[in-house]
Amino acid sequence: MIRLETERLRLRPIQSEDVEPLVDLWTDPEVTRFMGGPRDGTQLKTWFEEDVIEPAPDPHDLWPVEEIATGQVIGHCGLLDKEIEGETEIELTYVFAVPAWGKGFATEIAVALRDHAFEKMGITRLIALIDPDNGASQRIAEKVGMRFERDLVRPGGAIRRLYAVTVGEKPDAKP
Repeated sequence: MIRLETERLRLRPIQSEDVEPLVDLWTDPEVTRFMGGPRDGTQLKTWFEEDVIEPAPDPHDLWPVEEIATGQVIGHCGLLDKEIEGETEIELTYVFAVPAWGKGFATEIAVALRDHAFEKMGITRLIALIDPDNGASQRIAEKVGMRFERDLVRPGGAIRRLYAVTVGEKPDAKP
């Protein structure tokens, strides 16, 4: 489990009071527009409730992002294993509720996750798979030091832009 704190955000283990805001996040059509659309709320609720009882031991997972000033969960971020053309890569993932957009939160937590991955976990490369129409997410990836590598076709036929950064390439990104 990764625990991180930035100036404005806290990435932490899931708690029972996080279930509803996380379900709301993943069932919001606007939030999930570039991620395959809204998820099934009933299934999400079950999964999140199970995570509260027995957190996943894998360091590659998503965790609630709490805004320190309000104590509210405003996002779900972390590191996920992704298979890319037969190779396992680690994806830096950031998902935020619409009211949190445009405030630099995604860049802030993405920089913290990138630094943690490189400095504490020994990860040497991070990727982001981004819908070609999601300009905001592409700009965040670039602020984190990621560079566009290529377009690829994911299982199911979706085209995604592959951005990547390797240890030693990271700039001192500011939100």
